[in-house]
Parts: sequence; C-alpha cells; structure tokens
Amino acid sequence: MTTGVLLMAHGTPSTTAEIAPFYTRIRRGRPPSPEQLAELESRYAAIGGVSPLTVRTAAQVDAVRAALEERSPGRFVVSFGAKHTEPLIEESAALLGRADLERVIGLVLTPHGSTMGSQEYLERAAAAIGPTPFVAVGPWYAEASLVALLAARVQEALADTTGRATVIFTAHSLPERVVEEGDTYPDQLAESARLVAEAAGLDDYVVAWQSAGRTPDPWLGPDVRDVVRALAADDLADAVVICPIGFVSDHLEVLYDLDIEVADVAASLGLGYRRTTSLNDNPAFIATLADVIIAADGAG
Repeated sequence: MTTGVLLMAHGTPSTTAEIAPFYTRIRRGRPPSPEQLAELESRYAAIGGVSPLTVRTAAQVDAVRAALEERSPGRFVVSFGAKHTEPLIEESAALLGRADLERVIGLVLTPHGSTMGSQEYLERAAAAIGPTPFVAVGPWYAEASLVALLAARVQEALADTTGRATVIFTAHSLPERVVEEGDTYPDQLAESARLVAEAAGLDDYVVAWQSAGRTPDPWLGPDVRDVVRALAADDLADAVVICPIGFVSDHLEVLYDLDIEVADVAASLGLGYRRTTSLNDNPAFIATLADVIIAADGAG
C-alpha cells in the first residue's frame, strides 16, 4: 500500500493582482480599506513585488517528494495544501482521501504548534480526508537534526558580526487570549530557543515576538523591535543576530518585518544587524522533514 503525505503552509499571493483577494481571505471575507491594502502592497513592493514564499514552498514540496522517493521508492504520494491560497488544504486532502491510500500523513511546514496555527491546518485536513486514516504530525522543533542545523546558522551569523552580539530568537506572535486558553506555543518557543542556544554554545540569548496582528486584542510580547531598543539603551550589545526560529523559509515576515523594519531600528541605534539564513529547501532541512514523515508512517 501507499502512504499519502499532505504538506501544509500559509500560502501567499503569487502576483500583485492576487494581493487584494488574499488580504480579504485572511480577514475572513472582510475586504481591507484602501489604506490597509496600500500599506500591504507597499510592503510587498519593498521586497520585490511579491513574497517568494510560493516559490520557496513549492521547492520544499518537490524536494521532500524527491527525498522520500529516493529513500522509499513508490511508498509515498506527496501533495500540498495552503491555508489561504490555491490549492486549499481541504481540496488537496479530499483528493488524497479518494486515492485508495493506506493512510495520509499531515505535516505543517512550521516547527511549533498552536491552536491558531498548525492545529487548525491539521483539523481542516482531517475533516476533509474522509475515512482514510489520518496521521497528524505534532510540533517537530526538537528534532536533533533541525536543532543542529539552526545552531550552525546562528554560529555562521555570529561569525559575521563584530563586537558584542546578542542572539534574538523570534516567532510570529499570537493574541494573548490563546495562551490564556491553554495554548503551549510560547513554551514550545522557549524550549526550541534553549535547545538551539545550547547547541550553538551561547551563554546568553533573548526570545522575542514579531509580526503581531493589528487587532484590539493584546498580542504576545516583547516585540523584537522593543528588545533591540532595550539592548541599545542599556548598552548591552554592539550588534544583534536574529534567528527567526518559527519560520522555515523566506517570506514577508522575514524579508520585511526583520530585514527592513528591525534592521532599520538597529541601524538607527548604531547596532549591527545580521539574520540567520532561512532554511528554504536546504538538503539537510529536507532530510529532517523526510525523517519526520517516515517516523510518522512507521508509527501509523
């Protein structure tokens, strides 16, 4: 029998014409105001017109497919579904559910889990898959090979700085109410950062949040920009190294929120700025994903 694999990610506009409908979708059907749309379009323009996430994710999916085929020829059928763009999670899950597979493994391309993040993706897939057994892969941030790869990225970035450098691990913020309801996302991030920091031989580091939504609700903090300002105010660093540990590829939240916004804050304060290289379709990262999938197949 054959095992299906459904890789899932957020999705992003592939062309500038798709930005407006994409923004409406992530706002749950509420069109953005002209001002809101113009601001988002300006952010995409600042990183080249559109996010590279679509291309990066496609490369990851293709690389995982090739890696699994090399290690277990004919065993896996790999598909992809996105939260906000075509093909949607439900569409891809339903196709796999009709494909006479032994099981379908669902893996979200983010290492940490939350009720507003990967758990929602997995639930949507499970609901659409039909009677085919569905194996949901939980948070995989503690995979030893991933920790080693991120630690090497941190060491490389540190080697490219001068003076006293502070490493800041970041992930996408969530509304505080999610944590109040029992979400372990912040605990996962803290543990993830600790593992990578230890592997990288860091004596000190900071955990911060980024890319909070613009809603009336308070979001998880501290914001990474405020952390950079505090480091400068207290004369604790000459440079910052940002490791966006919650993301696995280049996209708007990395290329704009970090490489433009945070970099500008650091420069205005006289601090150096470096960011760890994104994982994208790095062969070692793809091997990690293949390991996780094969382990889930055996467990299923």
